[in-house]
Amino acid sequence: MYGSVAQSYAEFIVFCAYDNRQVPILARPAVPCHPAGSVHKLVYTGRIPPRGSSTSAVRFMTPESITQIISQAVERECASGQFQQGLRARAEALHSLFRVDAPDPAAALHGFAREYVEMTPGVIHCVQVCAERAGVAELFQPFIETATGYFAHPSVLLAGYEGLDGLLVKAYQCHRLMEEMYENNRSFRESNLLEPEATQANLLVHHLIGEPFANELDQAILITVRQIIGSGRYYDLNLAPFVNQASDEAWQWMREYWTNLLTRNGIQFQFSFRSAL
Repeated sequence: MYGSVAQSYAEFIVFCAYDNRQVPILARPAVPCHPAGSVHKLVYTGRIPPRGSSTSAVRFMTPESITQIISQAVERECASGQFQQGLRARAEALHSLFRVDAPDPAAALHGFAREYVEMTPGVIHCVQVCAERAGVAELFQPFIETATGYFAHPSVLLAGYEGLDGLLVKAYQCHRLMEEMYENNRSFRESNLLEPEATQANLLVHHLIGEPFANELDQAILITVRQIIGSGRYYDLNLAPFVNQASDEAWQWMREYWTNLLTRNGIQFQFSFRSAL
């Protein structure tokens, strides 16, 4: 996997998570078959009461549609166990940045990966709701369309990636896109909207996907972000109205979920400069 964490996305997340992010770079209930028997029950339902007006209908795949796709994949995984079986080899080769405190590391990684995937439509919906309430929906529309497009129109690079394995890649693309959206605007960076645990979770998924493919995904996401934001003026846009909206129940759901995602599945992030080499 990593010859050195000090390259590509890994270098980015280690720096941002532990240097105060100073420099920009660029509900459904648990299915009983979860091997650990304790999948966190998702709070997201796709229905966050609007403040003043309802959210407008979208002209592309909705978060609810993505939730249905994920539910079907989870049910198939319950029957086959193929994804969890594939995680056994990855658990044995886990990077030293992570420690799994569980009797069955593959089951713990399975629980983490499944929750990471399942929260994706909720993240998209949170951004959509906050943008509409803040009156900046048009600005965020390209991000929303791109995020849902990862599920509606997957890249040819994902040919052969099926089930939860394929959805993990699509969820990673979505979460990393949102992370770059955050990293490339001053208002966001000064707000601490994105928890460090979200960056840690993305790094773990980067490792589970494996290199060089994960690095190729990161490069594609950076190119996409540059195409969306255009010039560097996006960094100085005053997005305080969005930040203010993100203090309500929509964003709080996501904040709490990210904060406990790793530890809830018995996974510890143990950073040191030695482990990053």
